[in-house]
Amino acid sequence: MTEVDVEMKELQPLSNSATPIVESTLQNLKEICSLIETGAYTREVRRVSRAIRLTIALRRKLKASVLSTFLNHALVVPGSEAHARLSSYLPKEDDQDMEVDTATSAASQTPVKHTLPEIEIYCYLLVLIFLIDQKRYDEAKACSSSGVARLKTLNRRTVDILASRFYFYYSYSYELTGNLDEIRGNLLALHRIATLRHDELGQETLLNLLLRNYLHYNLYDQAEKLRSKAPRFEAHSNQQFCRYLFYLGKIRTIQLEYTDAKESLLQAARKAPVAARGFRVQCNKWAVIVRLLLGEIPERTVFVQKGMTKPLRPYFELTNAVRVGDLELFRSVADKFAETFNSDGTHNLIVRLRHNVIRTGLRNISISYSRISLVDVTQKLGLDSENPVADAESIVAKAIRDGAIDATLDHSSGCMVSKETGDIYSTNEPQSAFNSRIAFCLNMHNEAVRALRFPPKSDKKDKESAEKRRERQQQEQELAKHIAEEDDDEF
Repeated sequence: MTEVDVEMKELQPLSNSATPIVESTLQNLKEICSLIETGAYTREVRRVSRAIRLTIALRRKLKASVLSTFLNHALVVPGSEAHARLSSYLPKEDDQDMEVDTATSAASQTPVKHTLPEIEIYCYLLVLIFLIDQKRYDEAKACSSSGVARLKTLNRRTVDILASRFYFYYSYSYELTGNLDEIRGNLLALHRIATLRHDELGQETLLNLLLRNYLHYNLYDQAEKLRSKAPRFEAHSNQQFCRYLFYLGKIRTIQLEYTDAKESLLQAARKAPVAARGFRVQCNKWAVIVRLLLGEIPERTVFVQKGMTKPLRPYFELTNAVRVGDLELFRSVADKFAETFNSDGTHNLIVRLRHNVIRTGLRNISISYSRISLVDVTQKLGLDSENPVADAESIVAKAIRDGAIDATLDHSSGCMVSKETGDIYSTNEPQSAFNSRIAFCLNMHNEAVRALRFPPKSDKKDKESAEKRRERQQQEQELAKHIAEEDDDEF
């Protein structure tokens, strides 16, 4: 049983087991509302964060009748502006919906003078989630825009967690309708406001939303400029940090910084929650492409992870084509899964893999043949161009220069002559590899020892003397009080 399940169990009303689902959901929402109210008065952000987690667990149980009754309870004044606006987004109750005892709900309302801003934003969030789940995207956009306008006027730390979650659904509602570019300026203004208010969680969320906005339209240069100039701080949310690493990996991949991109993508996949399967699939897709561009072949275990076999199937066949070095097989796989690669945004990266496939095939040819003509090389590689022999000669020359193959070009006869592979253990390469491994182990050991060193503890005598000093001061105060009472009696 997870932490959310335990908390939800605590929120179940202590009534008859035959209580309708509608009433139990309404009761849970009321208790979550009281939890937010307590967190707002005591300024405990942890309570508001817990309320968000509990709300996500209730998401599938939200209905129009429940939300309408809850708005009457939470917003206190039914004729208020927020109540009227939010109620307009909710449909009228159908006859099929279970009726809620309005007398009980009215009696449970506690008389207060005004509605807390946290409760108001929470009501906006509930209605927005309900509209998105009902696929009423136009109304969701209107609701989110009015909620963001209200958030701009609030500067409370207990609102920051609710605001960060609201910003996510605000961007998501516009993404579902394909209008992300309309809110880019508003997101930049919200990020500036969050920075001025030192709302670090809001900065994390808004930065990721802006990066997603730019990358959605392939504006990688603008995304990198924003990321490089955004303020740096310690991550407060693991989910937002994983998203940031994923977007950073995509930017680094497009900028040909494959080593940094691979590290960011693999770290995002490792840190992501197990339940976030779709996010981990996307991270693995991009990580596979980056590793192939680096000349690495991903392990088979990457493609057989639980729940990832079917989504990663196109990338598994692509990896096989690159590993074999068969250019014809590579083309067939690229054409077969072209729609999948386009939807994933990796089609342009797969075009870059063509050179890696040719190089792998050329390496296999150099190992198999000691001498082979360039005409046969073009046939084995499957090069299709106007002058394939000249292209094969340039490809072989570049591979020799880069050190991919150990061979020479005989221009007079138009052949590639491979050098004999000697015994690698007769060279210094095993020694250098062994030396690098030993150095890595020693560095890890030194870092572990350094991490175990703690600052020296304060002197025990000084600590004891401080305790004695406090006892002496307390005794002196009691003695002075006693003397003053005796003087008063004598007077």
